[in-house]
Amino acid sequence: MRLRARVLWFLLIPAILVSLAQARVVRVEITSRGDIQDAKPFGNAGAYEKIVGRVYFAVDPLNLHNRQIVDLDKAPRNAHGEVEFSADLYLLKPKDIAKGNQAVLFEVSNRGGRGILSLVNGRDGEFGDAFLMRQGYTIAWVGWEFDLSSQGEHLRLTAPIAYDPGGKEIHGLVRTDFTPAEKRDDMPLGHILLGPHGGNSYPVDDPASERNRLTVRDTPAGARKMIPRSEWSFGHILDGQLTPDPHYVHLDSGFVPGRIYELVYTAKNPAVVGVGLAAVRDFLSYLKYDPQATAPVKRAYAVGISQSGRFLRHFIYQNFNADEQGRQVMDGVIAHVAGAGRGSFNHRFAQPSRDAQPMSSLFFPTDLFPFTDLPEKDPDTGDKAGLLDAVTKSRTIPKIFYTNTSYEYWGRAASLIHTTADGKQDAPPAPNTRIYFLAGLEHFTVPFPPEKRVGGNPDYTAQQKANPNPIQWYWRALITDMDQWVKNGKEPPPSTYPKIGGKTLVPLEQYRFPRIPGVNTPHEVSLAYHLDREVKFRRLGAHEDEVITVEPPRVGNPFGVLVPQSDADGNDLGGVRLPELQVPLATCTGWNLRDPSIGAPEQRVSFLGSWIPLAKTAAERKKSGDPRLSIAERYKSQQEYMSKFEQATKKLIEQRFLLQEDLAAILERGKLEWKTIVGE
Repeated sequence: MRLRARVLWFLLIPAILVSLAQARVVRVEITSRGDIQDAKPFGNAGAYEKIVGRVYFAVDPLNLHNRQIVDLDKAPRNAHGEVEFSADLYLLKPKDIAKGNQAVLFEVSNRGGRGILSLVNGRDGEFGDAFLMRQGYTIAWVGWEFDLSSQGEHLRLTAPIAYDPGGKEIHGLVRTDFTPAEKRDDMPLGHILLGPHGGNSYPVDDPASERNRLTVRDTPAGARKMIPRSEWSFGHILDGQLTPDPHYVHLDSGFVPGRIYELVYTAKNPAVVGVGLAAVRDFLSYLKYDPQATAPVKRAYAVGISQSGRFLRHFIYQNFNADEQGRQVMDGVIAHVAGAGRGSFNHRFAQPSRDAQPMSSLFFPTDLFPFTDLPEKDPDTGDKAGLLDAVTKSRTIPKIFYTNTSYEYWGRAASLIHTTADGKQDAPPAPNTRIYFLAGLEHFTVPFPPEKRVGGNPDYTAQQKANPNPIQWYWRALITDMDQWVKNGKEPPPSTYPKIGGKTLVPLEQYRFPRIPGVNTPHEVSLAYHLDREVKFRRLGAHEDEVITVEPPRVGNPFGVLVPQSDADGNDLGGVRLPELQVPLATCTGWNLRDPSIGAPEQRVSFLGSWIPLAKTAAERKKSGDPRLSIAERYKSQQEYMSKFEQATKKLIEQRFLLQEDLAAILERGKLEWKTIVGE
């Protein structure tokens, strides 16, 4: 019997190892671990600690839930037939995890950064007022992006390289574009949002190839003009000399501000970019389902902002919310300022950092059909699909908040998430989804009082002052609402967004903005297009492997993009309206035009809205011809203004878009705005 028992034990060992390996996190290496603020307690959650390290993963290319990862079958494998990769880890957790709220707030890092702490807790020191810690959240970040610059403290992913059989190198086309704000002789091939030197771009493979092409045009839809090959090269100026460099392009006459330059070039050795999606999936699965995890939790909430909000839409669309065992990973998702986008997150030679801006990163795989959660019909092709199709089949639908500001309706085709694809009818959200239009905000909050050039960055130099309205207090309420929805089933506020039926969502030609002296209005809006890249598909079970073979893509018909209608002051209708819109001292838009100093002054500047204060008196507004009522015509005194501001704030608290504990801080902001504009 003893011998039989030993035999059975040895037979069970492989099964135990397989079971343990299902978490797909092979190991976590902690490089530093220490108390936060000298182990100061944060409410009932007690003291917190910070953990920094690296997570090592291994995924099985044959597993059904990995087959959507493009080129995974071409990556090197270990002795067990698995593909290995690793990612940076940054984590804040209660030292006694039992004192926490049993939930992780996972921020999908935007280009390697960590922004949620300052957005939610405030910018007073590293941890602000510690709101998230006082609520007991574990807060985590894991690197998922391979193309980040080596400069700075980015959270990075080390991705495997794809090869054809026998280790043969894979070659293909890569595209980059840019619109400089200042004249420059050299530009990096990587996305310049990652810094002045770009990101970790694909280097040119063959500088002499006839397939390398540099073009220039003046508008996104304008005709491209070929720049002769004799006038440009791959390199940059170093110590006064032109030095060959496969990560830079040099133009002899210099790149002119306000013009759109586009470079297509040959590259090799594509990274298996899609393992970044698997890294997020498997790390959260590890926290939820492995009791020995570094920070075990019961619930997982993912938040993403801009690029990483698009990542979350892509993550859901491609069914990454089911781990290798088919278990649900994310319980709640907040995709913020993602518009209708997904991204360059899972195809050959993908560049995850690429987005879609008014004058750059044009026609990348960003705003792609389908846009709505529920199935919709493509008016051109007749295809029917919805963003939640795959997670519906795998029964892993999370609860979702889509939150967009005024900017995303102008710059990220946000209307398409709640209309038909032709823009002619309203489309309902899914039962587990809420859509919130946060009116009167821009893509990111800027300091108050604002400037026309944000942060001294020439790329963000606009004709009007940037829109400084704050997002922080919305975030705190949204996270609270999501937690209560998942944990207790308490329904969040109903979806609030502009609608065609209510005439608060309109085509651009019906947009009615007041004629404010000195304010130029947009003549265009960023559109989502049908794009033909001659994508080749390789069938892998139920999934298809995408290989783009044509750059730039052929651009087809646009989808029906609409914008929020404005009131008589120029402030957007149809959404969740800040006290600053309900009791206005200024017009706060989601658009701003480029300053003439950076070229193309008729085009919109990336990410910025406008802040246009009202005239102080009737005489002042009449002298300038401003059609908006002056501050003195609206409010007899600061006291009356603050009384109305407080009423508007309390109404938003009652609706659960703001928290009671933030009332005093919001009122202080209202007083500051009055003092800044009125001067009393």
